[in-house]
Amino acid sequence: MTALLSILVLVFILVAIWQMVKIFDLTQSGKLAGNNQVANDTDNKINGYLMLGFLIFIYVITIICFVKYGDLPLMSNSASEHGPGLDNLMIISMIVIFFVQTVTQYLLHYFAFKYRGEKGKKAVFFADNNKLEAIWTIIPVIVLAGLIIQGLFTWNNIMNVNLEDDPIVIELYAQQFIWKARYSGADNTLGKANVRLIDIDRANILGIDEADPNAKDDVITSELHLPVGRPVLFKMRSQDVLHSAYMPHFRAQMNCVPGMITQFGFTPTITTVDMRETPEMIDKIQNINKIRVEKSKALVAKGEDALERYEFDYLLLCNKICGKSHYNMQMKIIVETQEEYDAWIKEQKLFKNSLTNN
Repeated sequence: MTALLSILVLVFILVAIWQMVKIFDLTQSGKLAGNNQVANDTDNKINGYLMLGFLIFIYVITIICFVKYGDLPLMSNSASEHGPGLDNLMIISMIVIFFVQTVTQYLLHYFAFKYRGEKGKKAVFFADNNKLEAIWTIIPVIVLAGLIIQGLFTWNNIMNVNLEDDPIVIELYAQQFIWKARYSGADNTLGKANVRLIDIDRANILGIDEADPNAKDDVITSELHLPVGRPVLFKMRSQDVLHSAYMPHFRAQMNCVPGMITQFGFTPTITTVDMRETPEMIDKIQNINKIRVEKSKALVAKGEDALERYEFDYLLLCNKICGKSHYNMQMKIIVETQEEYDAWIKEQKLFKNSLTNN
């Protein structure tokens, strides 16, 4: 597919260069000067039909891409409470965009065909048309206002974390090019922290205030575990540059800004195990592993190691280009039952016990 696209791009570039050369030749020969007509009725008719042909091509290639390459199940695999609302907003926006694109492209190409140049035909000029201007102003205003209002309600539902639901408070700490998670411990209160307090010698890698009592039971991990059905409130910091905490299946994203704390909250609704067993995910993983098997054969033939079998996991990604290893800045997220989460958190070392005295 990549090779085909490369060939098409090359062909289009060559055609564009050829057309530019023809225009240059016409301007140099003086054929464009005066009232000489360069294109005759036959030329205009051919161009008109070509416009219709290109219109058909646009629709056909769009349908093919939707059927063959459109990952429509992506809009149904959200794993957070607010996910379906966000997906509905996206689907409505895409329907509106697709409808407007379909209609406007049809009108553009059809009018180019219908009103193509003909000898003796003169274009009609309208200085203004109040009715048309009112139509194409009022309709977009109503549609956009509806989308914006729904978007505001969706945004408020996402961002307004109800503290009465007793959410788990977790800090996501970003630095080139890793993530760290800091759990707030039994008191569910994060200890104070500042990058100026980072002390590598004492294993205080996040700059946590060792004198703050709330920091004693904090837990620092390189893997994010979340209990299903329990609200989570994330506090986000960055040590160096602008990062973005992106959790696609939870429909969550928030920038991590140096010098300030941002936050985002959601409630996980599907465990990692349950997501792996959904029909859409099973098909997707099978396709991925089929591709990896084929690539592994080529690698083994070259004397290299084969690719490992892929297994689905939720991921925390960086969605800002933060440096040369940005692509590799990710952390696994495991959504599990409350019992499994409690057992895991008990095994983690508390911050006060992880400090070293050098």
